Amino acid sequence: MVKKRVFPVAFLLVLAVFLSGYVAQTGNVINTGETKVVTKVTDGDTVMVEGGSRVRLLGMDTDERGYPCYAEAKKRMEELVLNKEAYLEPEGEDKDQYGRYLRYIFVDGENINLRMVQEGLAIASFYQEDSKYKAEIIAAEKNAMEKKIGCKWSASDEAL
Repeated sequence: MVKKRVFPVAFLLVLAVFLSGYVAQTGNVINTGETKVVTKVTDGDTVMVEGGSRVRLLGMDTDERGYPCYAEAKKRMEELVLNKEAYLEPEGEDKDQYGRYLRYIFVDGENINLRMVQEGLAIASFYQEDSKYKAEIIAAEKNAMEKKIGCKWSASDEAL
């Protein structure tokens, strides 16, 4: 009887050691969420974190280079997250088609994805229907639109 129990226990120990070594070697963002320092802001909805992982913020979308709100959104994202520790919270799919990790980003407990929409620098945008922060992000977008907050909704940019 003892021999029958040794194999499963030994197998589980070997598996645990292998997985812990893999995570330590890759240094990448893992699915359970973790805290990383933001080392670069690519644009208003994409950042890089220590270890070289690219992270796409969930629940929102900002203008790309060459569009009206690009510079303002990128600058604000730098102010909010650059060189700061950020908690990266996963939801649903781990990565997008470009290999970027899909995460909500929190700095000092504040949802940065939500903040960008509240400030009228981003629009609400979701990959899946049952997103955790969907209701509050959509409400923030509605408020920003109604009050013409930020470059996305200001009176001079109504045609956008």
